[in-house]
Amino acid sequence: MLRRAKLSFTLSLLCAIATATPGFAARNPGATAFAVGQEQSASQGSQGTLVRPLGTIKAITGESITMTTDAKADVNLSVPDSAKIVRIEPGQKDLKNATAVRLQDLQVGDRILARGTSAGEGQPVTVSLIVLMKKTDIAQMQEQQRQEWRSGVGGLVKSVDPAAQTVTISTGAGPTAKNVTIHVSNQTVLRRYAPGSVNFEDAKAAPFDQIRAGDQLRARGQRNADGTEFTAQEIVSGSFRNIAGKITALDASANQLTVMDLLTKKPVVVTLTANSEVRKLPEMMAQMIAMRLKGGTPGAAGSRAPGSPGSAAPGGSPAGSQPPSGGSSSWQGGGAGGHSQYPGGGAGGGGWRGSGGSPPDFQQMLGRLPAAKIDDLTKGDAVMIVSTEGTTGDGVTAITLLAGVEPILTAPASSQAMLLSPWSLGGASGGGGGDEGGGGTGP
Repeated sequence: MLRRAKLSFTLSLLCAIATATPGFAARNPGATAFAVGQEQSASQGSQGTLVRPLGTIKAITGESITMTTDAKADVNLSVPDSAKIVRIEPGQKDLKNATAVRLQDLQVGDRILARGTSAGEGQPVTVSLIVLMKKTDIAQMQEQQRQEWRSGVGGLVKSVDPAAQTVTISTGAGPTAKNVTIHVSNQTVLRRYAPGSVNFEDAKAAPFDQIRAGDQLRARGQRNADGTEFTAQEIVSGSFRNIAGKITALDASANQLTVMDLLTKKPVVVTLTANSEVRKLPEMMAQMIAMRLKGGTPGAAGSRAPGSPGSAAPGGSPAGSQPPSGGSSSWQGGGAGGHSQYPGGGAGGGGWRGSGGSPPDFQQMLGRLPAAKIDDLTKGDAVMIVSTEGTTGDGVTAITLLAGVEPILTAPASSQAMLLSPWSLGGASGGGGGDEGGGGTGP
């Protein structure tokens, strides 16, 4: 019974590869390595030490396998004819539905759990059992979960009801904003981001009571017909910070900028990393967004007051990146200097076009903007930033930075927060941060 329990536990770790969909490497969930805890349990047997290494096949030569464990150690396996080799599908946690396979069916990159004996540390393991999970099956599961995250729901936590096990979040921006009630069960996987990190692999299992109002939350699962109720299979949540203000200093060599936060009236040192998403709005586009957020007519003149600080984005968490229902939208430019991703040009003029008269999807629009760099920013630029909470009071790491936002800073603060999202799970933003932010697999 004890051996069976240990094997079942280790199989659970092996299966976690297919169900954990990291992504926030910070902006690209699908591109990151799927980290799994490595268990190499050992106990003394009559013929040597019993071991259960877990990892990925590095090489196969005849009846020998070199595997790299999840602790990054290479282990050599000797596979005698008497060894049993079985294959399981991602998600299985026991061997009831396992199928027998041959050594020739194993390939480099496949995940395996081996059980056998070793004469000592650094010595080959003579295996009696190999449990195989094919890399193609894992890739298929990861893609499925990418789609589930993308079609999931995300937003700001408005309230938490421990008795009913529900979380109410606010999604969308401006006229597309709405509340969604998320239902949590004993089967729901709950994770929470580590301070200063938006890497999904850094997220740890966390109880329901750690979800708090103001958190950013993302869930995958099933929604009802009108999208107001959502039954979650998995939830990832975290506390993030919104910053709005003007750049007061730039240090390109250190990839850092200092922003005077309009809300706190204090300078904040913001660090950009390879995972930070940086965009810069054309002036006309910023005016159009500001008009939409204020409930105005998209084609009307902008309401920008040059140099006006406007109102600050709220402290706390950024809002979700759930695409609004009712169709997609795109920017129709009319002048020169447009970007190829915007039919007809970009910043030269034009207006919003939404299919079926739907409101614009701000996350998709922002995700289509060309990436910018710190060299594209100048002292005095107004920026809106979604950042990690960080571990110090005066420094944060940027998840998303949007420049050229002077007109938007005069919009309602709640609408400002809806423009940006840290998620890299794949979804509305199409690039990284939103929803899982585009390009990714898991939050």
